[in-house]
Formats: sequence, structure tokens, C-alpha cells
Amino acid sequence: MALVRQLRRLSRTFLAVGPIRTGRKVEQVTLARAASTTQSRPLPEKEEVSITFVKANGERIKAKGKVGENILDIVVNNDIDLDGYGACEGTLSCSTCHLIFPKDVFDNLPTKATEEEMDMLDLAFEPTETSRLGCQITMTKDLDGLEVRVPATINDARK
Repeated sequence: MALVRQLRRLSRTFLAVGPIRTGRKVEQVTLARAASTTQSRPLPEKEEVSITFVKANGERIKAKGKVGENILDIVVNNDIDLDGYGACEGTLSCSTCHLIFPKDVFDNLPTKATEEEMDMLDLAFEPTETSRLGCQITMTKDLDGLEVRVPATINDARK
């Protein structure tokens, strides 16, 4: 409760939210007016990227995402039906977002797999030399148009 009171006090002090006394009058100041004295500009839109998931049966699912999102986010945000995919919600405690990358893409991914990710990949269904977990791959402009293979089934390492 003390934390809530302190946060309210800080928000009034720094953001001028709530009643402000000016002489004998009390004026209500809005956050937008108090927070900015310059003309506001919209935040720049993140660039859009595309990715294609190729299921074991040959079905191709195309999706769009934004630079900075990981592949798990793209699957969730596009409501893509990949049975059981991302069961641990990106906490690196399962291997359900296992994907297989083309060798040239795999070799040039912006980040290498951590030891924790490698441990999860060891538990994945039929891992390959170019396997990675989708929750650990952040989309960049260079990955636009990426095509990844989805294994035939998942192996949830939590079970």
C-alpha cells in the first residue's frame, strides 16, 4: 500500500497528473498536456517482414511480422495453427518452437544459440544441424522473406 501511495505522489510530481493548485483555483491537468511541451510526432512504424513456414506435409503458411519481433511472436500474432507451438511462451523451458533453417540463413543468423537453447534443442523432435528455437530468433530486415521448415511433430521438453 505504501508503494502505491509513493507511485501516486511521484506521478503527480513528475507528470503533473491530477489536481494542481494555482492560487485559490484547482485545475485538472491531463497527462498529454503535462508530459509534452513540444509538438508531438508519431512514433516511426517498425518495418514489416515476411516469413513462410513449411510444414512436414508440404503446406506453406505465409505470415507477416515486424522487425524486432521473434518468430514465436509472429506465430502467435498471426494465429498460425502449428499444433503445440510455443507452449512455454518463450521461456526456454520446452522445445515446441523448434524450426529448421536453410544452411545459408542459419550460418548468418544475427545471434548464435546459447547453451540453454542448445539444451532444449537436444530434447526437440529430430533436431538437425540447422535447428533453432523460434522464440530465440528476432526478425531483422535481412531475414525478410525467410522460409523455415516446421518438424512433423513436437516434443515438449516439459513433459
